[in-house]
Amino acid sequence: MNFVEELRWRGMLHDIMPGTEDLLNKGMVSGYIGFDPTADSLHVGSLAQIMTMIHFQRAGHKPFALVGGATGMVGDPSGKSAERNLLSEDVLQHNLNGIKSQLEKFLDFNSGVNSAQMVNNYDWFKEFTFLNFIRDVGKHITVNYMMAKDSVKNRISGDTGMSFTEFTYQLVQGYDFYYLWKNHNCVLQMGGSDQWGNIVTGTELIRRKDAGEAYALTTQLIKKADGSKFGKTEGGNIWLDPEKTSPYKFYQFWLNTSDADAKTYIRIFTLFDKAFIESLEAEHDAAPHLRVLQKALAKDITIRVHGEAEYEKAIKSSEFLFGNTGIEFLNELSDAEVIGLFEGLPNYTIAFNDLEQGINATDLLAAQTGVFASKGEAKKMIQGGGVAINKVKISTPETIYNNEALINNKFLVVQKGKKNYFLIIVE
Repeated sequence: MNFVEELRWRGMLHDIMPGTEDLLNKGMVSGYIGFDPTADSLHVGSLAQIMTMIHFQRAGHKPFALVGGATGMVGDPSGKSAERNLLSEDVLQHNLNGIKSQLEKFLDFNSGVNSAQMVNNYDWFKEFTFLNFIRDVGKHITVNYMMAKDSVKNRISGDTGMSFTEFTYQLVQGYDFYYLWKNHNCVLQMGGSDQWGNIVTGTELIRRKDAGEAYALTTQLIKKADGSKFGKTEGGNIWLDPEKTSPYKFYQFWLNTSDADAKTYIRIFTLFDKAFIESLEAEHDAAPHLRVLQKALAKDITIRVHGEAEYEKAIKSSEFLFGNTGIEFLNELSDAEVIGLFEGLPNYTIAFNDLEQGINATDLLAAQTGVFASKGEAKKMIQGGGVAINKVKISTPETIYNNEALINNKFLVVQKGKKNYFLIIVE
């Protein structure tokens, strides 16, 4: 497998330094990508770089995942309009542990000579004094060189300016590359296209400090076809951690992509080969309403991130909300998963003791909760057969509900019509 060609046909390649492809075709190369430790989970925005590392390792090369324990304390100004908050050592360590456990799902850390390896730049920066840094690193890169970078120019010309902390970031990242080159024979740094300036600072430091050779490769930044930012919804980031983004919501994120985006994403975020992807595209184009691409994309990524069991649960969740799956399915879910399933839909909380006494359907839906604006409206729709609790139609407005009706001893699921769901949480 040719690593660069693989990135090209998938539409992932952006910039590549001359000589890099020849180097990669000669034999095993060690290369690295840095990951930002400002949270204890990666999100789907990190998946493009994870996929780059997967292809790199599959091509026989050795990937290093650098988690920026030191650079996380500084903050990369690339693409940012304001300086980030600095993180404490304890928070950083917690975040690094979370990121490592996620990367282990994608990369092989036990495959012999090209095993993936995790490194933390705090390990080599923690004993590095400021005086030593400016003497051993700073003297090799001129201010003119640093000022010429777009990430610096854009911030200096903006309203907020740029702190000295952020200005030195490219030197810190450049030294990461130098350290890995010197100590791990790591000759290639990869990253998103917004990292080109920082990566090249590293290759320049290696050349000026030790007359060494190092290389750079960047991938396309992922955007939606409509130009909006990839990986975010109204609720914020789509995380790889199931506690932050439920597998159901994660699955729905991919399932709801547009046709144009699905054709892009299925190349970038899956390991399907070109022939299979083209066959899926042909099948999709013949019947777009079946959403063949979106289903294949969502299935593949959900299984790789969360596993087969969680994928099956996500499918059942979809069928529950949009199909004919019975209420019994909710008994298979934890309380957090039930709440996650109804995230974004109206929910109401009532007291356990109130329901224990028994409440008629009209009062439950129009007085205790706001499913209906008035008792009259509730009665009318119940009498018309248009309201269900726990997927069973309410027979009369006077039907009594008590704690025996609860799912997981905590929930009532109300349907108004076929598709309007409400969750009642009883505490």
